[in-house]
Amino acid sequence: MAFRRLLRGEIAEETLEGIAREAASRYDQRLESIRLLEADNWLSTPAVLNEEFFLKIITPQNTFVHGLLTTGRNVGVFASGTEGFFERFGTPIGMAEHELDAARQMREFGVNVPEPLEAFEHEGYGVVVFEYLDGYETLETLSPNQVESVAPDLFRSLARMHDAEFVHGDLRGENVLIVDDELFFIDATNVREDAIDDARAYDIACALAELEPHIGAATAVRIAAQYYDNDTLIDAERYLDFVSIRPDHDFAALALKGEIVKQTD
Repeated sequence: MAFRRLLRGEIAEETLEGIAREAASRYDQRLESIRLLEADNWLSTPAVLNEEFFLKIITPQNTFVHGLLTTGRNVGVFASGTEGFFERFGTPIGMAEHELDAARQMREFGVNVPEPLEAFEHEGYGVVVFEYLDGYETLETLSPNQVESVAPDLFRSLARMHDAEFVHGDLRGENVLIVDDELFFIDATNVREDAIDDARAYDIACALAELEPHIGAATAVRIAAQYYDNDTLIDAERYLDFVSIRPDHDFAALALKGEIVKQTD
């Protein structure tokens, strides 16, 4: 965990307080509380302000690490037979503004995301402000039956984005939140506009990879097939090997491949 903090970039206590005070002042509030959230995230430090606002604080180190991860992901995508489609950011505020814009677009498409409020820069840090969803759960904390019940919403939301020529690009368990049985997406990344079809297939592969450990390959593929045709599922199958080598996914790739073959045969 100390290594992860190093990669994130340390935020000094006085800097955190300064960011919190500026954010609170933007909503005519006093700084009453600011607490950091422990999350398995390399690219930002999450915090809760006054138990009402969710802040994502992006350090210069986060931007550097994002560039390294983007290069690595593009190499992996290339090895899957496709030109890399991930794009990097030059500055923390650039990352923050993209995430704000992506969240707003998803809401326009009818996809649940925490309400995006604004992005601002503070002493070289990028900050994104969202509403705070209290009491959320992630896929990892749900029972298999609960995961199966929200899986159609996951693919329905993805399909809605994809129909609008928009992709998530970083779909993993931590970026899917469940609040009172409603599913929310967070943390969409930047993808080249001319590579939407490939990135869409990658999204689907990531979704299958997240669901398989909870509900099994057959059920995951069956639910995905309700929202995507056979050609699209075959495209997604090409990315499963790449997704399987990412450290944030642990699933039975061969089982998913076999179920996709059965579904599309």
